[in-house]
Amino acid sequence: MDRGWQHNYDCGRKAFEEKRYDLALLYLEKVSSEKNTYADVYNMLGLIYYNNGRLSDAADAFSTALEINPNYTEASLSLTVVYNDLGRFDKSKDAYMLARQSRKQSESYLDPYVKGRLANMHASLGMIYKDLGIYSQAVEECKKALDLRPDFIDIKTELGSAYRDMKDFESSIRELTEAVEINPAYPHPRVQLGLTYYTMGDNERARQEWTKVLEEHPEDSMASMYMTLLNAPSNG
Repeated sequence: MDRGWQHNYDCGRKAFEEKRYDLALLYLEKVSSEKNTYADVYNMLGLIYYNNGRLSDAADAFSTALEINPNYTEASLSLTVVYNDLGRFDKSKDAYMLARQSRKQSESYLDPYVKGRLANMHASLGMIYKDLGIYSQAVEECKKALDLRPDFIDIKTELGSAYRDMKDFESSIRELTEAVEINPAYPHPRVQLGLTYYTMGDNERARQEWTKVLEEHPEDSMASMYMTLLNAPSNG
């Protein structure tokens, strides 16, 4: 079963870094068919194609990387080499000039892998602030993380939880609802959304969220625990 482009990206990059290029190719081509906005994916594909002697495919991949990010120096230099090997010396010269120009650009390119690492660092710092009860700083760190990777559901869930601890229930519901919408099958954000409703005293909406979780994930211990709390005589 295909577990999605993010899984394929992570596995593809890991295989590429381990020089397992045949395996990397399988994963990265899947990513490129689903997500065509990641320059580093096309750069890695270009390098693999080049190593396999597929020069035309390599040129296309490096060109696509440069369409996404014209300041991608590595892709420009690689494209120069490929065009030279293909005997397309006019194209080789153009690619080389682009590489020289891109080195002068002040804005650096962050590929998704680097963004992910930075996002997780901000999120980890945010959790430390949250554990210390410094909720405003926890919120700021989570926001920084989400600026880098808005698709990281766990970080969005942490942000919603931090807002709840600040008694900013409106913001908590907003962030947790958005996290649920990103992946409705993932139970953790919905569990936390139910907890926000429970903290507000809205037991019925809390029950609705936890019931949804347990219908799809009957083994979810957190939802079961909270439902038990909800069903206690004093909360009925």
